[in-house]
Amino acid sequence: MNLGKLTRIDLRDCWKHEAFDFTSWLAEPENIELLSDEVGIGIQVTQTEASVGRFNVDILAEEETTGRRIIIENQLEMTDHGHLGQIITYAAGLEAEFIIWIVRDVKEEHLQAIDWLNEHTDEQINFFLVTIELWQIENSLPAPKFNVISRPNEWKRSVRTSAQDGDLTDTKTKQLEFWQQFKEYVTQNHPKLKLRTPRPQHWFSVAIGRSDSHIALIVDSRENKVRCELYISDSKELYKTLLSYREEIEKGLDVKEPIEWMELPGKKASRIRVIRGFSFVDVSTWESAFEWLAEMTLRFKRVFAKDWERLSNRLMSGEESTNDVPLM
Repeated sequence: MNLGKLTRIDLRDCWKHEAFDFTSWLAEPENIELLSDEVGIGIQVTQTEASVGRFNVDILAEEETTGRRIIIENQLEMTDHGHLGQIITYAAGLEAEFIIWIVRDVKEEHLQAIDWLNEHTDEQINFFLVTIELWQIENSLPAPKFNVISRPNEWKRSVRTSAQDGDLTDTKTKQLEFWQQFKEYVTQNHPKLKLRTPRPQHWFSVAIGRSDSHIALIVDSRENKVRCELYISDSKELYKTLLSYREEIEKGLDVKEPIEWMELPGKKASRIRVIRGFSFVDVSTWESAFEWLAEMTLRFKRVFAKDWERLSNRLMSGEESTNDVPLM
């Protein structure tokens, strides 16, 4: 068996200048997605070289499902005190809730500093220390690899913050445990599916690349059910457009359970959902619920993101009429 030799490439051989080369490269959708996959949050770039007083943060972004602000600071060198101070200054100036510091190498004192910040801030503030590497096999193109060196401890911080707020009930603790295990299950079995940080609540949001809707996963501890739904926050027009393609959409989803179409008159939101029963108190039933939720999420993402985007693009280009374009 012939095997190639894996070689690490100097970052400066690929990106000579941080702002002009690396930041521009990272801001491209396919590259920021690599970072999103590694840190576990959906990142949508809004601006590069965003102004913060007399300074500029490399990338200003937001979390896809919530709009919470993200700053990304790039340093293709060893960590230093100057950049540590910069990310704190940028976070304060822009009221960011996610701070991502991308570096070549990490000094121990700066790793300790990021760990300390994650330990002593509440769950609204999240620091990620990430290294970037370039690897090559023989004469292949260099391939980037992100590694998270420090991240928030989601379980510990969520429990601590909720306890301080006085609302960490037994049910909320169990909900947090459910979503934490769900995220671990998805990471092991469906690694391409990106999930956000678990919270002690009955819902879990998944981005689909649209600002007007997202996938909501629900665990109902009272009725012992799990749900997967397309949650349309405030667009009856979108709901009615989707409803006009109901037959194609239901065929594309191809689920055994009944699909409920809920316009919710009098309310801003609308829903398209499927439901399955399970036992919230019986942990042995959780894994089957995890698999069902993961499978439904993948189907909803395919139909309401990829297929719908393809249909919309073809209609806007005038290639075919609405009656001639299949959703799938």
